[in-house]
Parts: sequence; C-alpha cells; structure tokens
Amino acid sequence: MSEAAVNQPHWVVGVDVGGTFTDLFVLDEKTGQARIVKVPSTRGEEARGFMNGIAKVTGTTGENGEQGAKDIATIVHGTTVGTNALLERKIARTGIITTRGFRDVLEMRRRDRPQTWGLRGSYTPVVPRAWRLEVDERVLADGQLHTPVNLDQVREQARALLAEGCEAVCVFFVHAYANPGNEQAAVAAVREIWPNSYVTAASEVLPEIREFERCSTATLNAALQPVVGGYLQRLDGDLRAQGFGGELLIVQSNGGVMSRQTACDVPVRTALSGPAAGVMACAEIARASGFENVITGDIGGTSFDVSLVAGGEAALAAQTSIEFGLVVRSPMIQIETIGAGGGSIASVDAGGMLQVGPESAGSIPGPACYGRGNTRPTVTDANVLLGRIAADRPLGGGLLNKLDSGLSDQAIALHVAEPLGLTAMAAAEAILTVANARMAGAIRVVSIERGHDPRQFAYMPFGGGGGLHVCAMMREVGVTTGIVPRYPGVTSALGCVMADMRHDAVQTLNVALVDVAWPELLQRLDALAEACQVRLDSAGVNFVRVDEVISFDMLYMGQTHTLQVPVKREALNAAGLLAAFEAAYQHAFGRVLQGPVIRVMNLRYARIGRRPKFDLAVLAPQGKGSTNPVGEQQVYHQGQWWTAQRYERLSLPVGTVVQGPAILEQPDTTVWLEPGFEGRVDTLGNLLVERTA
Repeated sequence: MSEAAVNQPHWVVGVDVGGTFTDLFVLDEKTGQARIVKVPSTRGEEARGFMNGIAKVTGTTGENGEQGAKDIATIVHGTTVGTNALLERKIARTGIITTRGFRDVLEMRRRDRPQTWGLRGSYTPVVPRAWRLEVDERVLADGQLHTPVNLDQVREQARALLAEGCEAVCVFFVHAYANPGNEQAAVAAVREIWPNSYVTAASEVLPEIREFERCSTATLNAALQPVVGGYLQRLDGDLRAQGFGGELLIVQSNGGVMSRQTACDVPVRTALSGPAAGVMACAEIARASGFENVITGDIGGTSFDVSLVAGGEAALAAQTSIEFGLVVRSPMIQIETIGAGGGSIASVDAGGMLQVGPESAGSIPGPACYGRGNTRPTVTDANVLLGRIAADRPLGGGLLNKLDSGLSDQAIALHVAEPLGLTAMAAAEAILTVANARMAGAIRVVSIERGHDPRQFAYMPFGGGGGLHVCAMMREVGVTTGIVPRYPGVTSALGCVMADMRHDAVQTLNVALVDVAWPELLQRLDALAEACQVRLDSAGVNFVRVDEVISFDMLYMGQTHTLQVPVKREALNAAGLLAAFEAAYQHAFGRVLQGPVIRVMNLRYARIGRRPKFDLAVLAPQGKGSTNPVGEQQVYHQGQWWTAQRYERLSLPVGTVVQGPAILEQPDTTVWLEPGFEGRVDTLGNLLVERTA
C-alpha cells in the first residue's frame, strides 16, 4: 500500500446531538475497529457540544490550531436543531406572499382544534396575519393560467415584509403544484430585492395538492433556513478549521442522509432526524440478529421515542405534526414521542396525582444526583435511589465520577414521598411505575392502535436509559424478547454511520386511472429521477448501487384519504397499477370495492444511494472475556430488597447467560435485569432478554 493511501482519511464519524448528551460513533475503515464517545450537549449552542465531541475523538483541544480532524473522511450528523427551533418557536421572522384570498390558509388549517372534545382552543400561527400578504394571480386546478402574476405587487409586498424585519419569505400560490409558472416568476422577482438566500417556493418544497399542508411545510422550511442553515455553515467552518476535508452529511427524517447544502436548502426535512437514525440502526441490528419485526424505544435524557419496524422495514408516514398546527408533509419515519426520559421531573399536582415529565432537567443542571443545583427528583434519581444505577460508578464514560444518592433521596422525599404519604423507596418505585406506564402507552400507539400484535415483535431499547426499563416494558406490553444493542447509548450515532443517502420527490397527477397518459407519466417519472440523482451526485459520495422506490397515492372517487401503493417500474401500466392498488386496498381494509372510479392523486419517487456497509461483527465481543461478576448491589424491586450481581457487560463473551436480578454496566448505559428474566449475549454482542418465570 502506498504512503498516500496509508495517510488517506479513514474515519467515519456519526454524531447525534441529543437534549442531554452528544453521542459519537467512530468507525476506523482502515482497521475495522469502532469506538464510542459521549460529551454533554450544550443546549442553545449545539455546535459547541458537537465540536467538543470531535475534539475528544481526535484527542485534540482545537484551541491551538491543531489539525485533529484531518483523519476523518466523513461525518454524518443527526440534528435536533430544527425540531427544537420549531418546538420553542425560536425561528426566523418569516413572511408569506400568497394568492389573493388565501392569506389565512396557514391559520385555518383543517378547522381542527388542539383538544378534540374541548369547547375552547387557542392557536398562534408561526407567521402572524400582518406578515401574510396577497398578490393578484390565479392558476386553475387543472394547471391552466387564469391570471398572470402581478410582479409589481410581488416586489411591493416583498419590500413591505423587509420593512417589518422579516428575514425569510415563503412564496405560496394556491395551485402552483399544477403549474408553477406564476410562483417561479414571483420568486425570481423577490430574489431581485431580497438581501439573502432565504426565499422558499412552496412548489419546489412540496409540489403536491392540498393547500394547507403545502403552505405549512414550505413556511416552516423558510422559517428554518436561517436557523439550520446558519448552524450547519458555522459547523462546517469549524470543522474545516480543524483540518476536516471530507463530506459533512445530514440525516433526514426519512432515515436517509443528504448533503449539507441540501439540508440548508430544505431544512424542514431534518425534523426528527436523530431518532430516525436510531430506528434505522435498530432495523439493521435486529435483521442481523434474526429478527424482522421489532419495536424500538429510545430513552434519552428528555424524551422517549418509539417506532415500529415490520418485515425489516421502518414504517414511513407521509406527514407529521411537530406539535399542533405545525404540519410537515415530507416522508419520515413514524415516531411517537413523549416527554419521559432519564431527566424527566416527577411532581405531585394540585389534585394529588403523581406526574412524570414532560419537563426535563436535561444535562445542565441534570438530575438531583448530579449535584449541579437541581433539587427536584427525576427518573434517573429514582433508579439511583433504588440501586439500579450504582452511584459509585462513573456516568457517561467518565462525564461524572460518581452520583450522589443522598441528593436523590432528599429530592424524592420532599417532592413525592411526603405529599403522597409514602416512604422514599415506595415513592421512587411509584415514579418508575408512572414513567413505565407512559412509555408502554406510546408502544401501544405504534403497535396495537395500528393493527400490530406486539407479542409478534421483539423490543429493542436504546438510548442512555433504555436498558434500565427493558424488563418493565416487556412486562407491560407482553413482548417476549428484548434486544439490548451492544452500545445502546450511541445507537442513533451508529445509525448515522449506517444510513444510506435518500431523496424523495412527489408530483400531483389528480386523474382517473383510466385516463392516465402513460407516456407523459413516464416522462414525469424520469424528471423526478433525474432531479433526485442530481441531489445524490452533489454529495460527492461513492455508492455501492442506486435503488429507486416508486409509489402512487390512490383512492376511490368520493374518498378523502389516499392509500400509498408501491409499484415496480416494469409494472407501470394500467393493468399493473390496478392490480397493485387492489392488492394494497385488500391488505389494508380486507376487501376491494366494485364500481367506484379509481383516482391517481400523486406520484411519489425515492432514489436511494446505498453507502458501503460495515460488518456489524466489529461490535461483537473480542477475546475470551470474563463471565465473573465484579461485585454485588442491593436493589429495591417490587417492595423488597434483592441482591443483584454486577457485571461489566462489554467483557462478557458470546454465549454468556446472566440471570436476574443483575446489573450490567458499560460506559454508555446500564442494563437492569429483573428477577424472573435472563440475558444472553449473542454473536453480535447484543443482549437477548427473555422471561424465565
């Protein structure tokens, strides 16, 4: 091997910035070895926590001009910057220029309410009415031009928005999905006078029928461009200053990755990207371990994110709501999120009911046991007081030398035990009972409520707190097998390294199946494929192969909601699409209808660049290891004390069986095996948990 080849960058780094910790998974492509890194997140300054992690990976401080990042070939980043900005409404001051008569689309929504059965409800749109301005233009639903856009009005309204201090603008014309000519002309006029690049054309972000969903998605995209774009540009600059010369890729909410520039252009696609990476990693790990059906549960410091993988494929949703009224219509992995994590704060409300979350102590100040000033109890404090987390053990790979169980005791006694008339230990168990019940409810939402029997799925917990609750979730939901990954605390970062590059596109057709003009449809399909390929090429990544996924949104005449129908390119004809629709409808509803006209609403296309895969065997235990416990721990469980054996999990060889009660410790997490459960180390280093009684 030449000296040049030896000195080529050879590290691939996955980075997941969570609410409490920033996790990094490092794969050395030259040696095949992997390692993990955890550093505290810096809320509000996510780039600083990111760079702290990179400095720890490279063993440099970055303060004296060290070129420590020169060995990194690729960085894949799962970011919550966009999601947090939307949840906290810390977005750019944004204006809308729209078709006359449609300025209130964003506020009217679908005439829904925050509380379905409530008599009252309030909603504040992200763009106030004063910044939603109208111009004369009209394209009909069939794409015919009725009224050309008045460009003088467009320029006048753009100047008015600038005078109001708007930093970003969305141009949204009501039927631009059918004919974008007016909207494109208006965007060009706005860009003539707009002082930055934060101008969004709704038809470019989402060329799809349904005005509210398109307006909401495009407006949120515009509002996030300065936030996410600014963050990624600063991050890229900091990395280049440290000698990084490779590619910075960003995880999308559909589980694929995209280039940094694409993420700056379409930041709305980064919503929920961190949890999505974790789900993709779980799907790969489960498949390699022989499980096609798995429910994933990510327990971090702030939230519990649960998803479902059936037949080896993660479930994708066409749209999601970040919160009420903030609708994003873009393919994304179906993830149910609740505020129940290790840092979730427990309290007793005015009615005497014990509540856990959604407020979180985060990493700063963190749970009471951190000793950083928080005096309110959290889920982590309950686990520490009950003995499930050894207080004398360093946390997060050395982020804290030890925990203070006395502070946990004080916090739980004052805020939970005394108000409820319980002992501190009983109160700690009550906190976990409530938290577990909330988590189990989220699992039932993605399984039972969507027609899946959870008993036919394995449960894969990850995140820093996942292993502490694996047995409780199995008991609550009825799952028979738990799969704790080798490195649960950095699974999302691992998913970043494993993710393929993917780009999705959509085009509204809105035509009866019998009237589809197939030559024209194939031309549209080729245009979407070409546009997606351009995005893939822009990332500068070498792919093993490129795959495509084609589907149509279809329904019977008179129905409101569509059914997504996958179809192969070779079956793109009237007979093939009819057969695919009837098969999908039969599967979803148990029968097909005879007589109603079938309509084809949207053509959907995804192009996937498959990145080189690494062998998951690199995560497996190496060498003989040791099956001996490293000590004992007294654990309070179901009203009594148990003596639990403590193990160093990463030293356990393949085939080791550990009987509960037991505590398995590793730098990124702790696994609590309850009495009546056992764990077995499989060939990939996963811990397979099953009931023994």
